[in-house]
Amino acid sequence: MEGTRVLLVEDDPALAREIVRVLERDGWCLDHVSCLAEAFEAVIQYPYRAILLDRRLPDGDGIALVPAARARPSAPSIIFLTARDEIADRIEGLDAGADDYLVKPFALQELLARLRAACRRLPAGRKPEPIVAGRLSFDPVSREAQVSGRSLSLRRRELALLELLISRVGRVVQKTHLDTELYGIGAEVSGNALETQVSRLRRALDEADSGLELRTIRGVGYMLRAC
Repeated sequence: MEGTRVLLVEDDPALAREIVRVLERDGWCLDHVSCLAEAFEAVIQYPYRAILLDRRLPDGDGIALVPAARARPSAPSIIFLTARDEIADRIEGLDAGADDYLVKPFALQELLARLRAACRRLPAGRKPEPIVAGRLSFDPVSREAQVSGRSLSLRRRELALLELLISRVGRVVQKTHLDTELYGIGAEVSGNALETQVSRLRRALDEADSGLELRTIRGVGYMLRAC
């Protein structure tokens, strides 16, 4: 599963704005849709690490999205955000395949903690090995990067960029793909936002003597390779 990209399915504009604000401040890349039809389209087109899913949507119960999300090659974690607080509703949501169930109103810091916890969990039987390139080792489960056994300190978005690049080490990753994964659908970001993240990551890798080169492929994208 790649990156820190999250899909928020919520039809309450005020609540959606607050969730987007808090999660983006914490470094998550967020796509927001307000109905089931848009959610199905988003899940088909993009891989997500997690889905924050309302149940009472204008065009149906959010629970209908769970099978489609679970069928994706890298199934996302799913957290229901809903005012339906009956025990039977919680059981129904969890039995349908959700990882967690958060009843409205909730504290946004609790949502962040539950999101982090859900993203640390893996489907049964899935135990990906650390990715090793140069002197750097990246653990896809803990999302920790180490160089020669020492932790590499990165900001969340730099870490997400490293994860996208190291999962394709030795191959060119298109700039458009990185932009979409890091900043989301239709996000308004400055023209040099990605270049800034690349520059910071390149500097961190160089200073740590990682044995990796982050190359710019002009007009195409970026490539991480051992040097």
